[in-house]
Amino acid sequence: MQCFGSRHSISHNPEMPSLIYLRLIGLTAGTLVQLFWMVVILGYRRQRNFERVFFFLCLALFCFYGGSLLALNAQIHYDETPAGLQGFAITVITIGLCMVPALLMHLHMEFAETRGLLRNKRWKIAVALFFYLASLHTLILSLQMWVAGKHFDFALPAASLHNGVPHIFSYSLLWCSVWEFRFYRNAPDQPQRRFYAFLTAVFVVAFVGTVTLHVLPLPLPETTRVGLGLALSLIPLAPLVALIYLVRRHNFLQIGRQKNLMYAVSATFLALLYLSLVRRVGGWLEPVLPPEASASILLFVLVIFIEPLQRTLGRTMQETATKGLHQVERLSAELQTEARQGDLRKLIRFIERRVKEQFEFEAVWLTMLEPSLGPEFVHEGKYESYSVYMSGRLSAVLSVKPHGAMLSGDTQAALESLCRQLAGTIELCRAIGEKLGLERELAERERLAVLGQMAASISHNLKNPLGSIKTILQVQMENPQLPDNMRSETKMVLGEIGRLSAKLNQLLQFSRPTIRGGIVEATCDVRAVIEEVVGVLRHEAERREILLETRLPASGVTIAAGAEAVNDILSNLLVNALEATSRGGHIIAGVTTSDGACVLTVADDGPGIAAAARERMMQPFFTTKAQGTGLGLAIVSRRVAEACGHLDWESPVKEGRGAKFSVWLPVKGRSHQGRA
Repeated sequence: MQCFGSRHSISHNPEMPSLIYLRLIGLTAGTLVQLFWMVVILGYRRQRNFERVFFFLCLALFCFYGGSLLALNAQIHYDETPAGLQGFAITVITIGLCMVPALLMHLHMEFAETRGLLRNKRWKIAVALFFYLASLHTLILSLQMWVAGKHFDFALPAASLHNGVPHIFSYSLLWCSVWEFRFYRNAPDQPQRRFYAFLTAVFVVAFVGTVTLHVLPLPLPETTRVGLGLALSLIPLAPLVALIYLVRRHNFLQIGRQKNLMYAVSATFLALLYLSLVRRVGGWLEPVLPPEASASILLFVLVIFIEPLQRTLGRTMQETATKGLHQVERLSAELQTEARQGDLRKLIRFIERRVKEQFEFEAVWLTMLEPSLGPEFVHEGKYESYSVYMSGRLSAVLSVKPHGAMLSGDTQAALESLCRQLAGTIELCRAIGEKLGLERELAERERLAVLGQMAASISHNLKNPLGSIKTILQVQMENPQLPDNMRSETKMVLGEIGRLSAKLNQLLQFSRPTIRGGIVEATCDVRAVIEEVVGVLRHEAERREILLETRLPASGVTIAAGAEAVNDILSNLLVNALEATSRGGHIIAGVTTSDGACVLTVADDGPGIAAAARERMMQPFFTTKAQGTGLGLAIVSRRVAEACGHLDWESPVKEGRGAKFSVWLPVKGRSHQGRA
């Protein structure tokens, strides 16, 4: 080990002092840039493979720059570099250089996948695995060469590694240049097109330089080789510095939304650089001034820059605030336009989608709150929540999930301003929705009024003749001399007359004017009504061999609805269930109470409601039955609305079959506004 230092030491070269200073500046800048990006990515914390690979690429470059800078400083400060220090620098540089090609390839494939240019994940995994194995193999061989005693040239470190490293570098750089050209051709805007064109040129130049310096045995002077090696080592700084500008100016990679993070990291690194400068200048001036005096002078000089810095920051903050205000105004105008459609559910989905697109969030939720929740509502989890107040009351909460760790100050201010305007937008949508609902209800009332007049006319013109015909036929049926064949035909005609009369009664029942709850107070015992309806229909259920089961409370339940309305609701639901259930089926009619409401349920184990009929089954005259009128569920819906109740249904119920209808009706003495 005594010869270790002499074998690997870097001799001073007085003929190239300028290159040494250039290397010192370049390696320092490279180390700081890689450290800057690693801190930004860690603070950004976006859970994407691209960011993870980017972090490890910066880490590999940091190992190269940091190890080279460590060795160069050792050359400056020591006549003979300590063996342990130099061995550590060689190991770090070797690890960094050997892993860069594989990480470059992997990074480009991950970015291509985010842009939709790479869809074959197996191919991506195979290529990445091949390059990682090749890099690991050359890393082991390079470390073995160094341990065996090969000279390590810190000015041209790639020349001191295994021959496979330059070749892998060349393949990787060439392939990355092809990827960058593809990104250039598919760039969504001009700034990105220019950046990808610049990166294509950078990779092509790096490829040519690597081939010239390390792959082809070209006879170059030592000074030229060292200068070319220095240029190649500093090439990664150009795209990484350009990327900082794109992130800040054009929100590239969506990191630009994390302005707080970018400013904080930049300010920290500038402070560290200035403190390093103070220490360095203090060392230079030590023969003239004590280090404490020179440090005090340099720190005091900063006072001169306070006012210009304040003005610059003021202009920047004003421009940012103005830009954010205009952004919110444009977004609010879009939301106002959508609110004029009068559909609150659609507006909420539109707000979530546009806020997510505008501010580039991972997810956005707009939650409408009940007044009972009050201002103590807190949205838990790793989300940022903003309150929307209407009429002095917390009415909604806008929750956002950013891609990174936190929101920048201008984004928070923009969201707070947007939430203040959302209150008016939601109220506008509700007002227009109520207006459209009233207009639809008025049109429906007018239509039903015409239908009622028509039904009354039909009833007047048909029921009396039908009654006369029915009476005559009943008399004929009592004649003992009536032939048997005429008797059976007469019986069939009487059945058809009864069915026609029932349909006329159902039409009259549907066309009856609506009576809203509160105008006419009516009550009934729902237990008594359901027993009456089931008693009437039980004979039909037995004839069809269907089990009709009731589940009733022990005592009666008085509800704020008339017995006739409840009778209409239950009878239509049970008739539909009987017609839908096959022989041997099961129907359950039950009554329960919940939250100040009486819940009537009718469930069957029939085939369920077809998907094509679900949207239209509540519409009048829509039916899937050959002999149906399409008014049963329409009558149920109207009677429930008259009682200020709520109708809900579920199908299938169990094992892909069955249907269950639930009707919420207010209990007497309890106000019930229905379910949302």
